[in-house]
Amino acid sequence: MKNKEIKTQVLVLGAGPAGYSAAFRCSDLGLKTLIVEKYDTLGGVCLNVGCIPSKTLLHISKVFEEIKKLQKLDVFSKIPSINLEKIVPFKTKKIDYLTKNLSIMAKKRNINIINGLGKFSNNESLTINSNNSLTTIFFDYAIIATGSKPVKCPFLDSNIKNSRMWDSTDALNVPLIPKRMLVLGGGIIGLEMSTIYQTFGTNIDIVETTDQIIPIIDRDVAIFFKKVFEKKVNFMLETKISSLEIKENGIDVCIQKKNGVIENKFYDVILSAIGRSPNTKNIGLEKIDVNINSEGFIIVDKQMKTTNDNIYAVGDVTGQPMLAHKGVHEGHIAAEVIAGKKHYFDPKVIPSIAYTEPEIGWVGITEKVAKQEKINYKTAIFPWKASGRAIASCCETGITKLIFDKDNHRVIGGSVVGTNGGELLGEISLAIEMGCYAEDLALTIHAHPTLYESIGLTAEIFEGTITDLLNVKNKDIN
Repeated sequence: MKNKEIKTQVLVLGAGPAGYSAAFRCSDLGLKTLIVEKYDTLGGVCLNVGCIPSKTLLHISKVFEEIKKLQKLDVFSKIPSINLEKIVPFKTKKIDYLTKNLSIMAKKRNINIINGLGKFSNNESLTINSNNSLTTIFFDYAIIATGSKPVKCPFLDSNIKNSRMWDSTDALNVPLIPKRMLVLGGGIIGLEMSTIYQTFGTNIDIVETTDQIIPIIDRDVAIFFKKVFEKKVNFMLETKISSLEIKENGIDVCIQKKNGVIENKFYDVILSAIGRSPNTKNIGLEKIDVNINSEGFIIVDKQMKTTNDNIYAVGDVTGQPMLAHKGVHEGHIAAEVIAGKKHYFDPKVIPSIAYTEPEIGWVGITEKVAKQEKINYKTAIFPWKASGRAIASCCETGITKLIFDKDNHRVIGGSVVGTNGGELLGEISLAIEMGCYAEDLALTIHAHPTLYESIGLTAEIFEGTITDLLNVKNKDIN
């Protein structure tokens, strides 16, 4: 076995959005940087088997839905068929383009990339076993960005792989279009995968143990979305799986409802979308005095430092929300602190989006949190059925909701349900970060006709200056 030693200032373990962003920022700040990545390409889960491939498939799904919608109006004479053989190459082409450009940017920054499984030996070194060789990396600082993985279905041995039991990675590879699919989990991943496959013709049941999809969002927003989406899928809330049996031609599932009634159903495929867990095992954390919490996430402070001052952690391994854009900012902070800057990760808000059809986006404080924090708040809701752009674009089934502090009129939260609704979160996020008042949004001239002008109109509802609707707060969005 060949032995090799390398010295670097900063070692980044993992090359997802958090990892490569941290590495690129370190290099830009003049630090000699090295990335250790177990896969052959940069980008991590997000680029290779997460955000980008899912959005590519969701785009196909959306276009197909638009065609079907217009066909019903006799605008198109017929609906095209889905060519499964072309979908995966189309998706792969998008991924390859982005991974190639990441590699080019890393090369131009003179960042050394070593492929293999890295494991810390002590506070100053990490070893990589790869291709019958042992490489030891000596570093001054390390940034852990090992990401996360799907939580396995609790009914099966995690070491056993079955072609009928999918996680999100399996679903994104589109091995087939099943006739009947059971989705475990009514969160973002489950809803997005359901959006894709129901468009392709799959009959879908979604099982969720709680009484609401995406439990973190406002209840009225969840109810509004569910009312729209249940025309496409079957929701089974407050329901759990009591047992399942995998057979040659499918899966027998015993479903237990809230009232205790057991229902037996048969599916071609089960998609497990019950969450993600951090990749913190088998990387040698015990050798570097880095503490994790009860869920396995690495404990960090606002400078992304772990319990070891020379070791930082960013991205999914640091906990919720497990979002690429959060990880990117954390990566920047870690790099800047290592470079000697007194920077902190202290965002007021982190936006979240379910890229379903219609999309669900939310940012800032929800009504539930406002009640818990005893904030005197008031909501305003603008229905997209009063939006000229939404009507013209056949996407009038939507809402824009803002939450205001009733005492000072500042916007503190917002939610959107609608086609491309996530694109509206930029203005709402900035408004909250900047401490904007309802009047600021209402007096900002928004282009017409656009979907984002609904933000200003929602503020007008709160201010009592709306003319596009009767000047009465719309309380009922259902």
